[in-house]
Amino acid sequence: MQLTSLDWIIVFAFFAITLAIGLWASRGSGKSTSEFFLSGRNMPWWLLGVSMVATTFSADTPNLVTDIVRKQGVAGNWAWWAFLLTGMLTVFVYARLWRRSGVMTDLEFYELRYAGAPARFLRQFRAIYLGVFFNVMIMATVCLAGIKIAGVLLDIDPITTVMIVSVVTVIYSALGGLKGVILTDFVQFIFAMVGAIWAAYVIVNLPEVGGLENLLSHAEVRKQLDLIPDFTDPALYVPLFVVPIAVQWWSVWYPGAEPGGGGYVAQRMLAAKGENHAVGATLLFNAFHYALRPWPWILIALCSIVIFPDLDSIAAAFPNVAAKVINDDLAYPAMLSYLPTGLLGLVIASLIAALMSTLSTHLNWGSSYVVHDWYHRFIDPEADEDRLVLIGRISTVLLMVLAAFFALALTNALQAFNILLQIGAGTGLIFILRWFWWRINAYTEIAGMFVSFVVALFLEFSWESTGLPLLLDYQKLLLGIGLTTVGWLATTFMTRPTDLATLQHFYLTTRPGGPGWAPVVDSLPTKHIDTAADGQLPLRILAMVVGAVAVYSVLFTTGFYLYGDLSSALIAGAVAVLTIGSLLLIWQRLNSGAGAQVHRNQN
Repeated sequence: MQLTSLDWIIVFAFFAITLAIGLWASRGSGKSTSEFFLSGRNMPWWLLGVSMVATTFSADTPNLVTDIVRKQGVAGNWAWWAFLLTGMLTVFVYARLWRRSGVMTDLEFYELRYAGAPARFLRQFRAIYLGVFFNVMIMATVCLAGIKIAGVLLDIDPITTVMIVSVVTVIYSALGGLKGVILTDFVQFIFAMVGAIWAAYVIVNLPEVGGLENLLSHAEVRKQLDLIPDFTDPALYVPLFVVPIAVQWWSVWYPGAEPGGGGYVAQRMLAAKGENHAVGATLLFNAFHYALRPWPWILIALCSIVIFPDLDSIAAAFPNVAAKVINDDLAYPAMLSYLPTGLLGLVIASLIAALMSTLSTHLNWGSSYVVHDWYHRFIDPEADEDRLVLIGRISTVLLMVLAAFFALALTNALQAFNILLQIGAGTGLIFILRWFWWRINAYTEIAGMFVSFVVALFLEFSWESTGLPLLLDYQKLLLGIGLTTVGWLATTFMTRPTDLATLQHFYLTTRPGGPGWAPVVDSLPTKHIDTAADGQLPLRILAMVVGAVAVYSVLFTTGFYLYGDLSSALIAGAVAVLTIGSLLLIWQRLNSGAGAQVHRNQN
């Protein structure tokens, strides 16, 4: 399709603003690795929270949601909605622990929590495993979305698309460091949300759709509207709801929703001004991510069922798009082709914003691993700050090049999502327990990492050759979780625990509390026991549950209102008001208890 001059002006204005911010932030980002990767640990909660939301609002996210809605209905989104429980656990339990740790990256945690050669190996290996392999795969899925959007809306070939996106993103990421990423995230999030909401409004009111009422009464759309799957059909509710809510959220490691926090979420928490700013940032992130953003994407996905009922209709409408990338996730950019002049330019700019915000975060995060947890720790410990920042900028470029090449091999977003879930299956509980159970050691994490990876490869590529019955995706996930959990638990009890001095130092530094540290607490001198204790853990877990119910209630209130079910909307809204009020009261108790704790520590 042809963009008008107005559309191109909007797109180029966005690029100009983004690059200007990156250049402005570059003035201070090169002073040190702390500035380049953590922005001097002086970021406010609201800016960090929006940055997290912008990062997880990638160009591939609406494509993924569209893929899910077209295949599994709205209820299929529980595959990622369930991770709200993980997010709220991070908000009320882990955010403060990460900020107290004082580490620069979440991989530095390994040599704070564990000791000796296993801790060093774990830190070095995961710097490459996560910072390069996993990171490149995630960025490739983001680039894939850009390829599909550019192919449908701009008729640009994949190679040209990845080159344009790569060059612009690398320039401001490499120059501005984390501060440049966070500031551009703020602008990009505004672009992305305005574009998504406006596009949904226009598309719902297209003549082909006929407005919200006609959309929801369409025979094929009605089948996809349930917010919770039909509980009379186990084939639907088990994989779509029970497994995500009962198992997946705590047992699976997935970037951006790591049990116990981690990755770029931990990076943002570590960059916060203090503990309360770290908590506030993650709370804002989870509220926006799960309650604010999904419905514009869902509405457009439902409209696509009316206009593009099958893959053949998409292929016929866009004959120049490569056959290998024709899938249900392509329906989202296909629907955007119906937007009018001006709005089309804004929406394209918003999608570019979403894509670049995610790529820039992953580039800076992955580069922090390469520089801080691999190069500086193991290759050149004597490197000065100037050299480390230079290595950070070089690794930023190389990561983007690898991601661009890998993007050309993928075909759809849901494929990559399922692969990442499977590789992380069974490791999530380790990341939760390592803060609260002294017996977890470095060998536990090494075993979980390798077993989950090997099992994922076997289930994905070799299971069919065994002659055993074929497994559905959720069955593979459960089997992977079971095998991995058995593997790391057995390893934990067959290996020696971390030495006592390291455990004592970790406990006194982070003050996690809970009964899982009883042997370590008993070994502490009496003068340290009261100051290290934290009796608020049960209240923090209660806050997690109440917070999750509050966000789900807002999500459901919006959904029922859009569906025209006002009675259900009122009930969900009332639950939202009650739970938000309860959460504020719990928050006050937590803060008053924390204040008393600080007073005891000072005395």
